[in-house]
Amino acid sequence: MLQNLKNIAVVSLTTVGSRLLGLLRDSLIFAALGTSLWNSAFILAFTLPNLFRRLLGEGALTSALVPVFSDLLERNGRAGAFRFFNQVLTRLLLALVVIVTLGMGLLAGASGQGWLPDRWVLGSNLAVWLLPYMIFICLAAIISAGLNLVGRFAVAASTPILLNASMIGGLVVAHCLDADLGGTVYWLCGGVLFGGALQLLLPAIDFMRQGWRPQIELKAGVEMKELFQLFLPGLMGAAILQINVLVSRLLAYSLEDSAVSVLYLASRLMELPLGVFTIAVATVFFPLLAKARSSGDENGFSSAFLQGMRLVAGIAVPAGIGLAVLGGPILELLFLWGAFEQADVTATLPLLAIYGLGLPFYSAATFATRGLHAIKDMRTPLRVAGLCLLINLLAGVWLMQIFGAAGLAAANILAAIAQTICLWRALAKRYASLGFSRLRRSLAKVLFAGLVMGFACLLGEAVLSGFGFGQKMTAMLAVLICVPGGAVLYLGLLYWLRFEEFDALKKLLLRYKPGM
Repeated sequence: MLQNLKNIAVVSLTTVGSRLLGLLRDSLIFAALGTSLWNSAFILAFTLPNLFRRLLGEGALTSALVPVFSDLLERNGRAGAFRFFNQVLTRLLLALVVIVTLGMGLLAGASGQGWLPDRWVLGSNLAVWLLPYMIFICLAAIISAGLNLVGRFAVAASTPILLNASMIGGLVVAHCLDADLGGTVYWLCGGVLFGGALQLLLPAIDFMRQGWRPQIELKAGVEMKELFQLFLPGLMGAAILQINVLVSRLLAYSLEDSAVSVLYLASRLMELPLGVFTIAVATVFFPLLAKARSSGDENGFSSAFLQGMRLVAGIAVPAGIGLAVLGGPILELLFLWGAFEQADVTATLPLLAIYGLGLPFYSAATFATRGLHAIKDMRTPLRVAGLCLLINLLAGVWLMQIFGAAGLAAANILAAIAQTICLWRALAKRYASLGFSRLRRSLAKVLFAGLVMGFACLLGEAVLSGFGFGQKMTAMLAVLICVPGGAVLYLGLLYWLRFEEFDALKKLLLRYKPGM
């Protein structure tokens, strides 16, 4: 358990650095571009390579690769596992080159026909520039998964820092050249491509240090057949989930110029705790779950899953409450600069509150999906993803007519709730010990502590507002005092309530020494 927590801490700390740099990046982007059409078009164009990253990189292919790679490590050691890895990497590279070439051709052709509105032509032109990023990030995601399976987490988790730094560099160059909105966006695209190349290079070097050597492997064994049997339904399931994201942004793009920008900003702030901890837990526990299944250890699988879910809930619930309560000060402190105005804060705030309340469901669904993938069940997430797509589409079209972009955010949350319930039920049918009743007391403790923390933060913000400081100073004090103060209060309540994973976290802090 201690080693697992150390790995989670490594991934979390590196992810914290990445996410904080990402917040700086987004703050600079919104300060330079505001919620203009250029910003919305860039976000929409950047969605396409990221969509394929989730499909062919860290999503479906990784989920199929991990259990097969884990089996090979158990049977044949690293040599056999690395040979199989090269077979996968060769096929992925060929597929990416074909997809990117066709995609760039289709987008360039569509934008040149003259029948698309100017708004959509702009998005298509930017997508042509950004599609090659797909090759870098998908290959990097697969190599990072290989690193995780051989016990290497830090390098893979730190690569997004390179992307964020490169994009910030592009913004700095654009500012120094006094570029207009269009020029700034194209420099930003250049930063994306350069950062993607760095994201691939760093984990590849570390993986090579573990004994891997990149080679073209066209031959395929029985393991490749097993991979495709897992990958194809997983691909369809991941595709549906990513289409959910794309549908929301396309609907938002059709609403108004700023809708995509504010929807993206609210979801990015929600993804900070999701990426810092939930993804860290899933990253560390996924290989453990796969290995427990490979060795036939059902008790070990159940124990690891429940432990991971308690850790996920222990962070996601208070983080979501904190975003809903302190969303105003957070937005004012981080983004109320330059072209991002108070009206943009007001437009983003309700979306952030909605996403904050949905964060625990996103987190639980993410971890439950990994649990099913670890036992090589790709079909259940596929069926559930289809249901969620229908819920998101129908609810989104209906609610956006009433609430605008906030309705699209609410539709996302309704889909996440349905996904969590369905996935957890599917796991409980396989393993009776994974029923919701096993976590009821733990979740009650977390919810109680989180609500008390949220009320205290709300009260603290109201007190600070009464002193008559300026807007920026009040927002800064609210964030600097209420966030750490709320965290201390929450942890104190968990200690008093004897939350199951609190002792393990305490042991980690007491035993950890630099260099261990």
